[in-house]
Amino acid sequence: MDLRGRTLAAVDGGVSRRAAAGRFGVSVSSVIRWDAARRATGGYAPKPQGGDMRSRRIEGERAAVMAALEEERDQSLEELRARLAERGVAASTSALSRFFQRHGLTRKKRPGTRSSRIGPTS
Repeated sequence: MDLRGRTLAAVDGGVSRRAAAGRFGVSVSSVIRWDAARRATGGYAPKPQGGDMRSRRIEGERAAVMAALEEERDQSLEELRARLAERGVAASTSALSRFFQRHGLTRKKRPGTRSSRIGPTS
């Protein structure tokens, strides 16, 4: 933040953005972006990094996902994805998997069986 502040103070003092970038050893495009952000929002702090950027899209379609799931409870994620695509909802199987995990919904396709002492049960 200190470097950004000093660079933008130099720009405010009348130095060109290209010259300020050379003086402080940063790229010209960075100074241009910092100055544009300051003009647009009033601040030049870096934006947060990481985190989930895509779940809003599938969360907005929660009603459609739940309706498609209720139509046929015993379907794979790929079948559910295809059913949603027919309705115009674009989602990947991994996005659907994360959606169900976030909401604590399990989708076990068959009931569990007792353990066998003799051999494997599946």
